[in-house]
Amino acid sequence: MTREALKRRHVRIRKKVSGTPQRPRLCVFRSLKHIYAQVIDDVAGHTLASVSTLDGEIKAEVQGKTKMERAKLVGALIAGRARAKGLGRVVFDRGGYKYHGRVKQLAEAAREAGLEF
Repeated sequence: MTREALKRRHVRIRKKVSGTPQRPRLCVFRSLKHIYAQVIDDVAGHTLASVSTLDGEIKAEVQGKTKMERAKLVGALIAGRARAKGLGRVVFDRGGYKYHGRVKQLAEAAREAGLEF
């Protein structure tokens, strides 16, 4: 997967997926070591909630776990933070990545924690 192909896929997805105040966008970014998730209201251009494996709340908990397990923790925490702000429904933006592996684990953990998408 080249960066150009990833960017093309992400642009293609973003043409269709946009967050609103009632149903914001859950955006995922994956790096080699970490995974990041944000809940974004695209109309106002604001990030409503964000979590990553570098987050202080789970930093100690992710030590010694596999990247798949870390993605599950991030998914559960982003769902908790979104629900705390009164957000129950989101649209999922996989960021050009395949719905597979860490991205899938994050999405499934968020669903189990109460987010609907």
